[in-house]
Amino acid sequence: MPASDKLATETLADRAYNAISDAIVRGELPAGARISEAALASRFQIGRGPLREALRRLEGRRLVVVKPNAGARVVSLSARDVLELFEIREILEIKACQLATERMLESEIDELEKLLDTHDRDPDSGRATSRTAKAPDFHTAIIRGSKSNQLINLLCGELSDLLRVYRVKSSGEAGRTEAAFREHREIVQAMRDRDAERAAFLMGRHIRKARGNLLRLEGITSLILSDAGSDDNAKPGVRKKAPRAS
Repeated sequence: MPASDKLATETLADRAYNAISDAIVRGELPAGARISEAALASRFQIGRGPLREALRRLEGRRLVVVKPNAGARVVSLSARDVLELFEIREILEIKACQLATERMLESEIDELEKLLDTHDRDPDSGRATSRTAKAPDFHTAIIRGSKSNQLINLLCGELSDLLRVYRVKSSGEAGRTEAAFREHREIVQAMRDRDAERAAFLMGRHIRKARGNLLRLEGITSLILSDAGSDDNAKPGVRKKAPRAS
């Protein structure tokens, strides 16, 4: 294949990947839905070759599950899988926030505050619903601010799209987006004060609240942890013990 043709195919595959992953994140392709190549090719006006490449990448990112003789479906995680995903996210983002507080320049924190101003003016821009958004979402900005290649590769690469699905779902509760934006401001203030311990604590609490909201929205009340929003006065770095889910 000529280099120019290969580049064009990769570009079309990227476009298909971004469009399909955004559709999954927004719930337009719901969890467990069967994926029709013909329907997607028609919807996104793209050929089967780039589409199949995009689907292979989506499978690699765990947004799509392909089974022999059964075709492809949008991933549908169990309640336990969702809980574990948020537990991993909490551990990694707490560390990213701590490192970002220590490593970001004052000018970079200035840009982080400007990003929050943008989100206040346009709330949808802060909900991570699009891979091609002009401005990064808050969490991505902090992860990149950690300047840790391993954390960036995990949270902005391997786990990013799957996390995006459930981050957007968790913001669906009435008033949650506004509350989350206020929590973002608190985190940035702690970062501005170079209080890495408090910034990390606030990030962990923020993620636990998002997890609790998601579990409520999904009707998984048995897995809502007791610290999902009740640890306002807990010491940074100290987690309450939660009952084990059955």
